[in-house]
Amino acid sequence: MAAALDLAFDPWDPAFLADPYPAYAELRARGRVHYYEPTNQWLVPHHADVSALLRDRRLGRTYQHRFTHEEFGRTAPQPEQEPFHTLNDHGMLDLEPPDHTRIRRLVSKAFTPRTVERLKPYVRGLADELASALAEAGGGDLLKDVAEPLPVAVIAEMLGIPESDRAPLRPWSADICGMYELNPSQETAAKAVRASVEFSDYLRDLIAARRKEPGDDLISGLIAAHDEGDRLTEQEMISTAVLLLNAGHEATVNATVNGWYALFRNPAQLELLRADHTLIPSAVEELMRYDTPLQLFERWVLDEIELAGTTIPRGAEVALLFGSANHDPEVFTDPGRLDLGREDNPHISFSAGIHYCIGAPLARIELAASMGALLERAPTLRLAAEPVRKPNFVIRGLEGLAVEVG
Repeated sequence: MAAALDLAFDPWDPAFLADPYPAYAELRARGRVHYYEPTNQWLVPHHADVSALLRDRRLGRTYQHRFTHEEFGRTAPQPEQEPFHTLNDHGMLDLEPPDHTRIRRLVSKAFTPRTVERLKPYVRGLADELASALAEAGGGDLLKDVAEPLPVAVIAEMLGIPESDRAPLRPWSADICGMYELNPSQETAAKAVRASVEFSDYLRDLIAARRKEPGDDLISGLIAAHDEGDRLTEQEMISTAVLLLNAGHEATVNATVNGWYALFRNPAQLELLRADHTLIPSAVEELMRYDTPLQLFERWVLDEIELAGTTIPRGAEVALLFGSANHDPEVFTDPGRLDLGREDNPHISFSAGIHYCIGAPLARIELAASMGALLERAPTLRLAAEPVRKPNFVIRGLEGLAVEVG
């Protein structure tokens, strides 16, 4: 077993959080798998292994479809955390077949490519509006003024949440997503439980209203979705809506601010982009790779596996390091260099296998729209102050991004 405690990998160290990529290089150089005692996880840093394990059915996002907590050698969640786990455990992100297959199939009937395509004018219009307001103000906080309001409004619009009800969505999401960090505190858990209860209660009322008066929105589509007599339960609809909001904007918000911060630190690449807006699609992919918004994805080992001569037993948890995989020199030429024109870019920022992000097409539209709008409306956009990195590891982002225009 590879010793890991003497490595630079430390997800609670501010220096590591500022730039985890040198520590990832060390992990990759030291081996293909490392046991990390502080989180009781096996760290997997190489692209080929992460990609393969995302598709390996011997691993799962849950184990409860096959084992009880006791059989799996795990402790059941604390009773007071039940509202969070009920919400989380009925969403397709944390389910395995056959439940995952059934729910994803039904959700796909409502969340279609046509649904996403129909949102394009709304996304572009809102991005233009937000970028124009930022430019007219001479700058501001790119996080609060553009990165956050755009995807939250788009998901809310898609779900059919009225504008007057949208203020709590981002705080609810942030509190729920706190539980996805490593070793969350009791305070974090309490916030997540409260947000889970409030968000679920709101959606239950909204679903009831849409049952009486269906609209042209995703909630109505989820109610109507059926396949051979199969339908989503109310809890599955609630969990799906929360997942779409959380996953549908957390990645986009953080990809936006991480991406612009990377551009400001690589002025030659930013100038290339300013001169040639046709680079936007490849720039979006490269920025998602370069500073990955979701750094880690976890899997339970359902059946014993062997990796590079190391046996990982059933009941263990593996931490698939997306940020490291996206900087693996075996896959990416000069991975530490930002290259907006990079053509061969098989990053795994949207995961892979059956849990590949269902909202990836929408995220790409949002990221391209906000980037294009900022390049057009605020062509002199520049960094006004060094940002503060959020004290999170799994979901990587900034507290804010102060910018100036003009």
